[in-house]
Amino acid sequence: MVKNVLDSKDKESADVKLKEAVSYLDRIATKGTIHKNNVARKKARLTKFVNTLAK
Repeated sequence: MVKNVLDSKDKESADVKLKEAVSYLDRIATKGTIHKNNVARKKARLTKFVNTLAK
């Protein structure tokens, strides 16, 4: 999921993939597989990457 976002070249497809990745990361954090702060950091970095595609 996360790698799909990073492979995106245009903003529209990256937004869709970001939404899926965030949902996936939230589910993992809820189950306790990854710490919630680690998930928050990953989501912030992915969002920052997608926002740079717009420029």
